[in-house]
Amino acid sequence: MYVVFVVALVGVVTAADWERISFYFLNAETARAMFPEVVTIAMRNTVIYTLSAFAFGMAGGLLLALMKLSSIAPYRWVASIYIEIFRGLPALVTIFLVAFAIPIAFTVRWSDLQKITVGLGLVAAAYLAETLRAGIEGVPKGQMEAARSLGMTHTRAMASIIIPQGFRLVIPPLTNEVVLLIKDTSLVFIIGVTLASRELTKFGTDVARTNATGLLVISALYLALTVPLTRVVAGLERRNARAR
Repeated sequence: MYVVFVVALVGVVTAADWERISFYFLNAETARAMFPEVVTIAMRNTVIYTLSAFAFGMAGGLLLALMKLSSIAPYRWVASIYIEIFRGLPALVTIFLVAFAIPIAFTVRWSDLQKITVGLGLVAAAYLAETLRAGIEGVPKGQMEAARSLGMTHTRAMASIIIPQGFRLVIPPLTNEVVLLIKDTSLVFIIGVTLASRELTKFGTDVARTNATGLLVISALYLALTVPLTRVVAGLERRNARAR
């Protein structure tokens, strides 16, 4: 198998037209011309969009998780319907509806950041709700019983005992959601962002109209954002496994 792999690799390397590849995909002048704007504008916007959408989704997801765990049936129904709808809809459709349908329906003017935050946040909330619900349900029931025996109300026990422990259990999947949001910011092109609000994918595709090197540059920057997070997730999972 090693021999087959080496032969195949040598065949691909020798058959490729490296002159054309260097011009269209490894053009140093094109890559150099992208800096520093690709970092100071595009990469910065990608991080801002990710963090704002994650904060929105976390707040909404926690509310939905608590509604789904509620003893009040209508709360559970509303949370379940929301989760099923926004987990079933493509994120691209949700962003489009938020960016165009809501302003038309309610005659409001939103900034690009607000559209992106709400559009991606609505989708993230649906996924985070299930993750947080699983974390809360993973806390031993004895924790609630012990808190109530000390005189705590159910609300105080949830806020100070159960929810913090639930968050600790689901840190790896929460970090994975951040990685997914980083990649989902590539969908915001649909709202027609301005030059100052472009994220990595939009910036790279604009450059790629003349030379595809731009796509490789933004790919490297995406990896610079996501790989450290995936390593953090792997470390947390190993730590949790040792703790168990």
